[in-house]
Amino acid sequence: MNGTMKSSAFWRDRLKASAIHLSGSLLIAALAGALVFGVWYPYPYREISGGRELFWLVVSVDVVLGPLITLAVFNRKKPFTELRRDLLIVVLLQLGALAYGLWTVSVARPVHMVFEIDRFRVVHAIEVPTEMVGRAPSGVEALPVTGPTLLAVRPFRSNQENADATLAAVQGLQLGYRPDLWQPYADAVPEVLKAARPLSSLKSRFAGRAAEIDSLLSKAGAKPDSVVYLPLVSRSYFWTVFLDSGDGRVIATMPLDPF
Repeated sequence: MNGTMKSSAFWRDRLKASAIHLSGSLLIAALAGALVFGVWYPYPYREISGGRELFWLVVSVDVVLGPLITLAVFNRKKPFTELRRDLLIVVLLQLGALAYGLWTVSVARPVHMVFEIDRFRVVHAIEVPTEMVGRAPSGVEALPVTGPTLLAVRPFRSNQENADATLAAVQGLQLGYRPDLWQPYADAVPEVLKAARPLSSLKSRFAGRAAEIDSLLSKAGAKPDSVVYLPLVSRSYFWTVFLDSGDGRVIATMPLDPF
């Protein structure tokens, strides 16, 4: 009977310690989630750039393993200094793993949505060549940590620059990845609207989703007759960007491949 009581107390203490650890882990995970989804991957980037899946993979492993290790090592029979050392090691390992995971998410984060001739392209931090980071125009931060910004590719300054950039794009270095070709989005609005396509053509092609498009625009407070669209390209996804036909303002985005 006494042995059963001791065993019960033994596991009760371990479960309590593990539960406390789990509560702390969930709190830290919530703070990390606020950073990732509130700053680095706001909608629609959490969908387009895969930030949600990457974050949950990192955090779920970290949140589960820490409390499980605590469950395994916690024992009140250990000397206090030894128990404190073991728990400190567990916490440090867990925080180190979380820091590495957040660094991985940060490296993959979207930094800009760039208008590129006839489409928008989502540019991620890892896609910007390191040697070109310092060549962004004045007033434009190449790798912002406060969330993605809206930019555009500037006109080519010569036929040679055009040819070189086109060749580089064929080899994988897309125009939107290059800080030396960026310009403020406001400077490119005339070109954006010239390249944009009428909403009616999109609704004709995707008649089955016309009501969904109208509903999205209605929620955004836009009238269909004042909206145009352009494709949005990311790593593995094609979306649609809806724009105000007057000032080029981005109204909404939708997971619809317009190509």
